[in-house]
Amino acid sequence: MSFRLLLFLLLSHFPLASAQSCPDWSTGRARAEVIDLRQTLAHWDDLYHRQGVALVADELYDQSRQRLEHLLGCFKLPGNDTPLASARGPIPHPIPHVGVDKLVDDEAVRRWLEGRQAVWLQPKVDGVAVSLIFRQGLLSQVLSRGDGIQGHDWSRHIPHLSGIVRQLSEPLDAVFQGELYWRLEGHVQAAAGSVNARGTVAGLLARKRLSEAEGAGIGLFIWDWPAGPNTQAERLARLAALGFSDTLHHSVAIAGYEDAARWRQHWYRSALPFATDGVILRQDSRPPAERWHAQAPYWIAAWKYPFQQALAQVRDVRFRIGRTGRITPLLQLEPLRLDDRRISQVSLGSLARWQQLDIRPGDQVAISLAGLTIPRLESVVHRSAHRAPVIAPDPALHHALSCWQASPGCQQQFLARATWLSGKQGLNMPGAGPGTWQLLIDNGQLGTLADWLDLDRGALAALPGIADARAEYLHQAFLHARRQPFERWLRALGVPAPKSLRLGPDWHTLASRNIEQWLAEPGVGPGRATQLHGFFQHEQVQSLALRLRDHAIEGF
Repeated sequence: MSFRLLLFLLLSHFPLASAQSCPDWSTGRARAEVIDLRQTLAHWDDLYHRQGVALVADELYDQSRQRLEHLLGCFKLPGNDTPLASARGPIPHPIPHVGVDKLVDDEAVRRWLEGRQAVWLQPKVDGVAVSLIFRQGLLSQVLSRGDGIQGHDWSRHIPHLSGIVRQLSEPLDAVFQGELYWRLEGHVQAAAGSVNARGTVAGLLARKRLSEAEGAGIGLFIWDWPAGPNTQAERLARLAALGFSDTLHHSVAIAGYEDAARWRQHWYRSALPFATDGVILRQDSRPPAERWHAQAPYWIAAWKYPFQQALAQVRDVRFRIGRTGRITPLLQLEPLRLDDRRISQVSLGSLARWQQLDIRPGDQVAISLAGLTIPRLESVVHRSAHRAPVIAPDPALHHALSCWQASPGCQQQFLARATWLSGKQGLNMPGAGPGTWQLLIDNGQLGTLADWLDLDRGALAALPGIADARAEYLHQAFLHARRQPFERWLRALGVPAPKSLRLGPDWHTLASRNIEQWLAEPGVGPGRATQLHGFFQHEQVQSLALRLRDHAIEGF
């Protein structure tokens, strides 16, 4: 029973990807942000309801709509949104479509089930909700859900919907409510997500005409027979006899929470013929159909699957400068949970991508998990009305041969160089990580990559935050680093040489080579030869080599 039009009635029941606090905005900015978000949502609603075009994934729409409600509550602004304005059709449903409450967590599911008897579970099929009207056993009318009371007539598509039951096994007059879905044989929701299945069906049904192939690709899941038999078991048996066997096959009676949780996981990770976004809990007993209303009733509830994408607010945009001068934009996010992982930061990968997307603080972005562990930016969902300025580092000032000293504007890259130098790929100095180097920089003890060689045990112990034991540990690590071979020192300094290339015998020999001589080395092409020549000829690198020679480091 999944359909975006239900959202307006059900927002108070949606789980948040993160606990939202009220933003520290002026009243003027709050009004501007709300107006802007309302316009975005209205645009999405209009396209979806009139043309069947979904500009964003349904779960991102859900969260965006919920965010609007959150902001309205934070700033006590009037809520007069009508997302169903363009959905209401001219034709009344014989029986209204009820909504469905969303249970926010396991505890809410337990509470809902408490004291209830004869509860059934079904997959929450991710498609388009419809009323199907059969006369004398023949499908004569298909109505879109609309606002639950009135919908649009989609009966023009009946001749082409060859993938659904269009003639019952007996000449019955009946009204069914169900979901038209896009067929996805062998679809595993946990692995593939919803793949825009709902949007695909909505887009097709908005057309004037379907092709035979398009019609055959649409399936039907009947989730209710409002005027059918009194019990769910009887309804399922009768539906199967009439030709709707899928409903019986994908419905199970449950004894309590453990059964519900087990089946929910089973359907989430098993192959099904359609996309799903959760499960439906359905109480056996219910009132007569003439008492149904277009609102969430007490006898049905939804337990949705975890979000595949979470809506996140950008708090800040920062930039990390690596050892080679690569600039990586980092989005600092309002903390959120996605698939039980707490996420507060995501990398954009490159400066060019940030410049293209133009993400600013206050923007709303979609976050997913790559490989179930690594946060990944999927898209910009909504831009803040307030475009806060963001100043990025100048890429012309950061490259493979920049920032050999801890000078203004170079602290990040220099710290990355020092961290590489002491890491396992460098001199392997236990205890000398970014924190140690930052402490030395802050206390004026590390201006170049050779300054630490001047520090003895006493100088280290005199620094704030370094006790005698740690000073001794660092001193021994420094002594060990001094004794490392020449080639390891070059790797620690970041020489741009392939691992297969043997470097030696000493600095003078390598610094005397021209590009042609580097090209003669195995595995060295024109680009690498130019990099190697530039490294050994760079003024600050040569100055560093002289310092290392003064400290009697092997090969220098």
